[in-house]
Amino acid sequence: MAKTYRKTGYCLAGGGYIFLALCLLSCRTLSPLTTPPETGPAKFSTPEGILPQWQAFAEPWCPGISYFEGRIREPKLRFWGLRVDLTEPALRIVVSEKEGNLDGIIPSTKTTSFVRRYDCLAGINTNPFSPVSGKEGEDRTIVGITLSQGAVVALPHPQFDGLVFYDGGKAAIVNQAAITEEQIHTIKNAVGGFYAVLRDGVVLEGALNRGNARHPRSGVGVSADGSVLYLLVIDGRQMSSIGATEAEVGIILQKLGAHDGLNLDGGGSTALALKFPDGKVRAVNTPIHKLIPGNERAVATCLGIALHRE
Repeated sequence: MAKTYRKTGYCLAGGGYIFLALCLLSCRTLSPLTTPPETGPAKFSTPEGILPQWQAFAEPWCPGISYFEGRIREPKLRFWGLRVDLTEPALRIVVSEKEGNLDGIIPSTKTTSFVRRYDCLAGINTNPFSPVSGKEGEDRTIVGITLSQGAVVALPHPQFDGLVFYDGGKAAIVNQAAITEEQIHTIKNAVGGFYAVLRDGVVLEGALNRGNARHPRSGVGVSADGSVLYLLVIDGRQMSSIGATEAEVGIILQKLGAHDGLNLDGGGSTALALKFPDGKVRAVNTPIHKLIPGNERAVATCLGIALHRE
């Protein structure tokens, strides 16, 4: 059953203030609304040349999130990023909740549906899974660690890395094999991915050695002190964006400001969904399930950013 969250009106700095201010004065039960900036994407020659131009995403009613959209000429890439201040008291992390009694099995959901269900401001796909389809409500076997508000949804997969959020509010990218049963109890939320691509600000050798395969990519990064979270999606398999290598995911996360970075499930699963001023939730990138642009895959787990409950 969907949870009930605090209802607050807000918008992106730079547009729509008058309308939402009137709404706030007249009605305190508006759903959260937001939109990316209208200034258009920043353009760069190469991934190494990225200079992030973060813009306020949901101020002044909900500070702590910034948005950035970019285009790269060589290789031809389109990407979108969010920077989230984990110390901001108005925000909270949301992870897909366990349903039923089976560990590691969860009904499939599109990332946009996840954002709607949990009343998030934004959401991104996370863990690898099986089987693959575009249908929601089917059983998905989750690959890798998933914790939601301290409850274990799926156990760690020792081959891969993951993103964990501790009780103190800090985040870290860790090897899932190193997460002991005792340590799980110190983790509040967690999602799994494939391999870390960035460590201590340096793109990992493994990311370079795993080849030059280009795909749509989803990634996450954290700052050196674990207080800032970065979400990243890169389009692929399209004329406008050919897809990124794992090493390029690491480079882009590094340029966005991340100290450590993780490559999540990608390909047709890649989606970053936001809530817009009209109340609708849409993916800002172009998902490409079954090689159909705009066709969103039903995935297993997602990570969301939401307002705190009342």
